[in-house]
Amino acid sequence: MSWCEGVKEPRVLVAPDPGSSGNGLARTILLRHPKSGNATQYLFVNGVLQELQWFKNLYGSWFLGDYITEDGRLYLSTPIDPVFIMLPVFDEARMKRGDEPGKFRQLDEILFIDRFPDYQQLFSTVENCMQVVCDVKEVGSSKFFRLDDSKVLRWLCYKVYQLKETLLKLDKNYAVQGEKETLMDAVSILGEYLKDEPWLKLLCNHLKLNILEVNGKAHTSVDGTNSSHLCNDIQERSDEKKASNAIAKKGGRQAKKIKMETESHNIKDMFTRATRKKS
Repeated sequence: MSWCEGVKEPRVLVAPDPGSSGNGLARTILLRHPKSGNATQYLFVNGVLQELQWFKNLYGSWFLGDYITEDGRLYLSTPIDPVFIMLPVFDEARMKRGDEPGKFRQLDEILFIDRFPDYQQLFSTVENCMQVVCDVKEVGSSKFFRLDDSKVLRWLCYKVYQLKETLLKLDKNYAVQGEKETLMDAVSILGEYLKDEPWLKLLCNHLKLNILEVNGKAHTSVDGTNSSHLCNDIQERSDEKKASNAIAKKGGRQAKKIKMETESHNIKDMFTRATRKKS
């Protein structure tokens, strides 16, 4: 019996091997996207939450042994800080009114979310990571959590400057642009995981950035200038330049350029029924 028998539409996923460095547990879980609130699939491997994405060129297939899968997409899982996923959950749980700090709640109450039972699987992970942005009270053996705005802002600023330094190391082009532009790029990337109210607005006000400009950068990235687009655009321009130089030397007519597809989407568009509407 072939391995592909009974498998509907096989796909290729690059992800951590759950058996090589952990307890061998890996599963997909359904959570709410921290910005849109839509149902989104994540991969939970050995206690580490992974975001799922995919990339595809215009033409491509995979040869898997003696089987050919028409879906030539490359699926990737990358770690995501669970705090991003939990911010809207803990914000709702404290039931804050006006300037009041809100209520302390037990973790099992916070993670009890209608139609999303998979949050319960993150109990131990959330208990450890959310203390950095929460006030915590211990009563006997029980812990009570309440999100703290000042701690969230401090954590977000740390993430922004950490990402800013990473951008400078990964791409030398950031070194030639202004510090404010690089800062805005970092905030726009994080903004894809933050609701405008209150967190992105709070962060932009603190860093003295225009939230409309930050959102404009994020929308541009979603609509077609993400990293994969940039790579293909650079390659396309390079090929076009070489072709033009060759034509100039030979005096011939330039052939019609082949259009390259450069779409890059989140994997949730393939694996969930409830997904974010495309803008």
